[in-house]
Amino acid sequence: MCQQFPRPCITTEALRSKQCCPLWAGDSSACGALSGRGSCEDVVVSELRNGPQYPFSGVDDRERWPLVFYNRTCRCAGNFMGFDCGGCRFGYTGEQCLQQRPRVRRNVLHLSEAERHKFISYLNLAKNTVSLDYVMVTGTYREMDNGSRPMFSNVSVYDLFVWLHYYVSRAALLGGPNNVWEDADFGHWAPGFLPWHRVFLLLWEQHIQKLTGDEEFAVPYWDWRDARDCQVCTDELMGGRSPLDPKLISPGSVFSSWKVICSLAPEYNIRGVLCDGTAEGPLLRNPGNHDRGFSSRLPTWADVEFTVSLPDYDTGAMDRTANMSFRNTLEGLGSSRELHMHASLHVFMNGSMSSVQGSANDPIFILHHAFVDSIYERWLRRHQPPRTQFPQENAPIGHNDGYFMVPFLPLHRNGDYFISSKELGYDYAYLLEPGELVSVTCSTHSPVPYFDMLHMIPHNVFSYMVPAISSIRLTGFRHLLSSSIQRCSCEQERILQSEESVLL
Repeated sequence: MCQQFPRPCITTEALRSKQCCPLWAGDSSACGALSGRGSCEDVVVSELRNGPQYPFSGVDDRERWPLVFYNRTCRCAGNFMGFDCGGCRFGYTGEQCLQQRPRVRRNVLHLSEAERHKFISYLNLAKNTVSLDYVMVTGTYREMDNGSRPMFSNVSVYDLFVWLHYYVSRAALLGGPNNVWEDADFGHWAPGFLPWHRVFLLLWEQHIQKLTGDEEFAVPYWDWRDARDCQVCTDELMGGRSPLDPKLISPGSVFSSWKVICSLAPEYNIRGVLCDGTAEGPLLRNPGNHDRGFSSRLPTWADVEFTVSLPDYDTGAMDRTANMSFRNTLEGLGSSRELHMHASLHVFMNGSMSSVQGSANDPIFILHHAFVDSIYERWLRRHQPPRTQFPQENAPIGHNDGYFMVPFLPLHRNGDYFISSKELGYDYAYLLEPGELVSVTCSTHSPVPYFDMLHMIPHNVFSYMVPAISSIRLTGFRHLLSSSIQRCSCEQERILQSEESVLL
């Protein structure tokens, strides 16, 4: 697992030496060098030009990441990964990280009652468990007197990811109160948006797996195409609306007790400070009661198909003004005031999720971005772009191919995640081919519902298929799966058959 800031690297000694090469517990050597897992190496950052959107140099800790904090970190070998090279690359497991472990992300609306309960309990456990491995930074390197006075705070596993999203998107602090540059986002409004959030979800998945001991856990998604309301806003899932206050979560949901952090960006900017992790009130959500001038409706099936059809990943200035850019269209920006696609969901939620820096406070953020990532995956598979299509230079700061993602450690370059999810060990249920469905169902012990695949069928075609499906009782699917079901356990067969019945 990997992100800022590992506990072994927040001491005065580590900060002043600018070295984050912790000892791996397996052999007590830096980066597990004695076991061939990795080595402590100089960080070499890309020197290619950034775009003109950020006119400063040497004022923000995220510039030329991670050199302000560390210029030596662990470089892991082979399939090893982690701040001390003690873990495995995405998609691998085992002591030597040689065993591939594919996972399938499923539609949250298709989970069984037991699976829904498990997912909600995992979220709440993460919210209420202090991270043993990581802390959040509460001051700039300058405020720490160049490392002499560390400024960090404990944070829960869930809130660690709230902070990560806040930190990558916060305004640049130029020094003193009310002196910030707001047009500086190292994870949004530019090419790195999709790779950054892909890594964010992969790391979140890993943390839940470690916290719960459930190595088969995969992030679910919410397919919001053509939704007329917040389908996941029920007490059985992400929390319904409180009858006492429409902005609050129903007391029947565990999320009604959640407190948010890092949600007061205007206040931080006025004071010229970073979020310090203090609880800032309840989780807010009032879906649908938003300003319709910013978002008139939720995205449709047609919107998604148009977006995926765009051949160019990014265009022009590669920022929020980019025209006919797949990335900018999916992100939901453009020349008009109204927001679309990804951004429209944030506006629609009309609460904690509607502010960029604090949006990850709402657990719907996870479901939403998992589906956004699936659209990114569809585009990658359809167009199969060469890596050279990802901008090498002149993108807004933080977004060139070779720029190390803020604030992850060890280091991940944007362009390294301009690849199919299959190479990272995961897939989406509705993107599986029938043969892959058979393979994954038995190899992962996590049956994939048939109707996840049927969501790939356009509405006008599906409407003609329904009577036929009912009459043939999914004979085709039974034929494809029959040999596999014989090899699966009885419990798997029961689940497969029960999920098939939903279509009938």
